[in-house]
Amino acid sequence: MTSTFTALLCLGLYLSQTIGAQTQILSKPIIWAKPNFMIPKGRPVKILCQGIPEATEYQLYFEGRLSARQSPRQPGIRNIVSFPISAMTLLTAGQYRCIYRSGELWSNPSDPLDLVVTEMYDTPTLSVHPRPEVSSGDNVTFYCRLETATNMFFLLKEGRSSRPQPRYGNTQVGFPVGPVSTAHRGTYRCFGSYNNHAWSFPSEPVKLLVTEDAGDTSLAPTEHTSFSDSWDPHLLTTNPAVQQDPALWNHTAQNLLRMGLAFLVLVVLGYLLTEGWLCRKRIQQELQGTGRQELKIAPTAISLPVDKY
Repeated sequence: MTSTFTALLCLGLYLSQTIGAQTQILSKPIIWAKPNFMIPKGRPVKILCQGIPEATEYQLYFEGRLSARQSPRQPGIRNIVSFPISAMTLLTAGQYRCIYRSGELWSNPSDPLDLVVTEMYDTPTLSVHPRPEVSSGDNVTFYCRLETATNMFFLLKEGRSSRPQPRYGNTQVGFPVGPVSTAHRGTYRCFGSYNNHAWSFPSEPVKLLVTEDAGDTSLAPTEHTSFSDSWDPHLLTTNPAVQQDPALWNHTAQNLLRMGLAFLVLVVLGYLLTEGWLCRKRIQQELQGTGRQELKIAPTAISLPVDKY
């Protein structure tokens, strides 16, 4: 019985470790570009990838193909590797993703990083109508025009790495924005493009001024706003709450699984021990019953001769 107990215990521990390792979930890494995702032609840029502290290897993929490998120099809380690009060109503009390895496991791919090369075409012009100074709640439209024909335009708000708003058109497009609030105050530029990753020179800046009404307390765009400037890849790396997110390792699922396996092993062991004890008890009872029957039969089985004389 001791050998059975030991074998089952070892089996339970092995299953717990094996299944626990298989259910570890490596969170996807964070990817961003420095100084920005828009890089003028010929300028350098770095693609940064951050994984968990235990990450030992990173791989960078460009347009779905493996592009580079890198190992962290100083593993730790800020486990970050850098993939430098010495000069931005049409050949290096495109979509990037990265993954990392910890032990024998590989993470899921990061969110896509669209790296854009600028200063590839002529300079567009940007204007805002009806006027650059409006009241909160009004509607405005930015018009971007490029003398040479193109097929796409992008509008961005300066000061933050906002997500560009695309529009299709040949020489001019309009970007309706509104109802505006004080959150729309800022400087805007537009770009012309023949594809998502090769843009023109930036337009001259246009500043939008929004005066706040007395009854307006909102500092955020409404649901009817045409575009949002709330996305910033740099916030993903400077926010401590993101870097130390406990979801990087799904410990809860692993612990629950191991506890379930341990409980199952204990139930099986308890069942086997109980069966063994009951079996021994039945054998003892049978032996005791047999002994009592022999004692009852023995006196009748012995016959003594009678002396007739």
